[in-house]
Amino acid sequence: MHSISLTSDITSSLPLVLIGQDNQAAPASGGAPSGANTSANPGGGTGTAAPGNVPPAGGGRGGGFEQQLFLMVMLLVLGMIVFSIMGQKRDRKKREVMISAIKKHDRVQTIGGVIGSVVEVKPDYIVLKVDESSNTRITFSRSAIAQVLTAAPEPAGNAKPEQAAS
Repeated sequence: MHSISLTSDITSSLPLVLIGQDNQAAPASGGAPSGANTSANPGGGTGTAAPGNVPPAGGGRGGGFEQQLFLMVMLLVLGMIVFSIMGQKRDRKKREVMISAIKKHDRVQTIGGVIGSVVEVKPDYIVLKVDESSNTRITFSRSAIAQVLTAAPEPAGNAKPEQAAS
């Protein structure tokens, strides 16, 4: 009977079953006949395997599965980082377009939750009218605008020709 180590395809570095032990091989020291049990102590009883008959750890494969797993995990992490960066760029561009399109009479909400109508638009700040009865106005930085709730209606004279025809 020969020493056979069966391994799984998934865990190629772990031996699953040791079927037999090679009793036909001559011992490394040359002391026992070919038919003798080389794993027994000279004094009898249970013994350990001879140093020459011990299979290498990991089935002699060199840890290929661990390297493949590590590579797959690293590729997965790299993919997540790339998609995260792409999503952030898309959101940033969308926000810049929204902020640059703010005009007078738009109804907006700030990051603090204040809702008001745009009264004045300057390159670095926006003035909002938050109370109609007392004419309360608050100045905000453009970056403080969270969203545009309703856009100001287009004047009738600026309608596009194809919209006017239909």
